[in-house]
Amino acid sequence: MKKCITDYDLNNKKVIIRVDFNVPITDGHITDDNRIKESLKTIKYAIDNKAKVILLSHLGRIKDVSDLEKNDLSIVAIRLSELLFKPVKFVNATRGIDVENTINSMEPGDVVLLQNTRYEDLEGNKESGNDIELGKYWASLGDIFINDAFGTSHRAHASNVGIASNLPNGIGFLVQKELDSMLPVMENPEKPFTLILGGAKVKDKIGLIDNMIDKVDYILIGGGMAYTFLKAKGYNVGSSIIDDESIDYVSNLMNKYSNKIILPIDTLVSIDLEGKTCDTKDINNISSNEIGLDIGPKTIDLFKEYIHQSNTIIMNGPMGMFEKDIYSNGTKEVLSAMMSVKTVIIGGGDTASAAINMGYKNSFTHISTGGGASLELLAGKKLPGIEVIHEK
Repeated sequence: MKKCITDYDLNNKKVIIRVDFNVPITDGHITDDNRIKESLKTIKYAIDNKAKVILLSHLGRIKDVSDLEKNDLSIVAIRLSELLFKPVKFVNATRGIDVENTINSMEPGDVVLLQNTRYEDLEGNKESGNDIELGKYWASLGDIFINDAFGTSHRAHASNVGIASNLPNGIGFLVQKELDSMLPVMENPEKPFTLILGGAKVKDKIGLIDNMIDKVDYILIGGGMAYTFLKAKGYNVGSSIIDDESIDYVSNLMNKYSNKIILPIDTLVSIDLEGKTCDTKDINNISSNEIGLDIGPKTIDLFKEYIHQSNTIIMNGPMGMFEKDIYSNGTKEVLSAMMSVKTVIIGGGDTASAAINMGYKNSFTHISTGGGASLELLAGKKLPGIEVIHEK
């Protein structure tokens, strides 16, 4: 069991907390602050226990100078101040005299947010490449390190593995919740156990499928990846997205586990991605110029039969191009059907976004905050950002 923030005396200690404030920003406004809110419990605990709280987070990707302004974390500091009902000091730097002077002048209960850790990627990918000296520098700013950014825990970066390698460390409440919610379900699911998969590419889900195939009773396949399965079965899927690299894998999987894999029987199609018009077609009636963009009503009914008999469900990936209303019904109906299921885990990324934006934020056992991290955890892989944390 990993050490947690509660295992340390935080009084008057400089506590570095790696959070995940990688929030969507449009025209200077945060459009979804869920990730900020999910970090509040850990931050408030540190404040209440009189820590000097130093927050580190990335935002977006930094490939050149033009990426700096649009991925500036100052707007997040303003929103965090509102949520905490107290000022958050923002330092527009990732290292240097301003950072050091600000931290050295902190009082117990103060909160400081440094600039986007990926600003350090501008010259040499120091953050994303887990630069040893950068990790040591950031560690020198604090006394204790807490990883509460589950969404980046599948990556070995200077701001998680680098700092943790040089300080007493632990996990925060968000990471603890992620592990406590997902690991028991993976290890001992209550049967019947159903895996619902969507999204674009099969290859992104191969690890998850291989880790779960012998544990689940059924796998319902929707989203773009369904058309790779259908093509492997010999159907004409028109201009639908196909993961050609995975055709052989899919064919072998269906031959071995034909009783477990449930595929769409109809689909919503269009001749383009604009979403202005669409038709519902059985899967054996798709024209060569048509693109499959959502599961159809017959498939929704079919999937509901398996959902309603399940006691445990893990869902990773939407059922269609849910960002457009005309192709969102399959995802909505599947989410709605799962409300009656005893245990439901929703993977992060697009799946979590769909569930939250469609009004199901509080409807399931757990909605993960990490897309890639939840996928790798469910695939049975070790997460570097968590592996580095000390055991109790």
